[in-house]
Amino acid sequence: MDINFEYYKIFYYVAKYGNITKAAAALGSNQPNVTRIMKLLEAQLNCRLFVREPRGISLTEEGELLYSHVEIAYRHLINAQEEIYRQDSGRCGTVEIGVTETALHLFLLNALRGFKLEYPAIRIKIHNHTTPETVGHLISGKLDFAVVTTPFEVPKNVSCVKVLDFEEILVGGMQYENLRKGALELEEIKNYPWVGLGKESAAYRWYKDFFISHKIDIEPDMEVATFDLILPLIENNFGIGFVPGKLAQPLLEEGRIVQIPVKCHIPGRSIQMLADKGRGKGMAADTLYRYLIRNSALGC
Repeated sequence: MDINFEYYKIFYYVAKYGNITKAAAALGSNQPNVTRIMKLLEAQLNCRLFVREPRGISLTEEGELLYSHVEIAYRHLINAQEEIYRQDSGRCGTVEIGVTETALHLFLLNALRGFKLEYPAIRIKIHNHTTPETVGHLISGKLDFAVVTTPFEVPKNVSCVKVLDFEEILVGGMQYENLRKGALELEEIKNYPWVGLGKESAAYRWYKDFFISHKIDIEPDMEVATFDLILPLIENNFGIGFVPGKLAQPLLEEGRIVQIPVKCHIPGRSIQMLADKGRGKGMAADTLYRYLIRNSALGC
């Protein structure tokens, strides 16, 4: 099927604005011409892409499917065009990365400080999601690469590079100060409210499997969507929870939370960078990717 790629560009603007007049204005064209091309595209694809409504247009199921692909392709083309026009040995361009909350705070924020000093003209767009969501966005082509926390299932076409190992500790608010005097059995954790990430997160799955391996069935009493919410809830005595030791350290030193010893060893986790093996990175994305590996705690 030989379809003029200009048709897809026009389709992108019509779908984006949901209005043919606005799309025509953005394209520097006119409404009749845009309408004509959309009818040609529908005829060549042999399906209906739009439904006219009083306030504009909406996409059909086929239109939504087409837009999900065209939107990604158009964004990549614009980013590539920007890199080519402003290219200076990888010092310009735009990078789109996905990152989990824990990976952001433990690794990426600190690494990006040095990178932006060295490459100030490279624009970085950060998309914050859970590990499963981020891996999905990488596979669909929405991201240049991803920085996520284990565990996760590695698709065949995805490469992984470990950049940081970290340990998690059990902590609680000052209401649980008496618990730091002895070491809790895993089974005893069920006696206290547990604050943790929700079912859609890799951390939830990891701890769920960990407790089940010790024949313990436990669910968080309070689930949160992002890691940023865990420590404030723990500090305010809503429960106890597992958090990376490095992130808990400032509150421990200030006496705002306490570490609760556990008799069973809690296995460590890691932060890894993921990239699609079958899709090349732009120069700016490759520059950032290599910089992060060089400056990782593991010194890869």
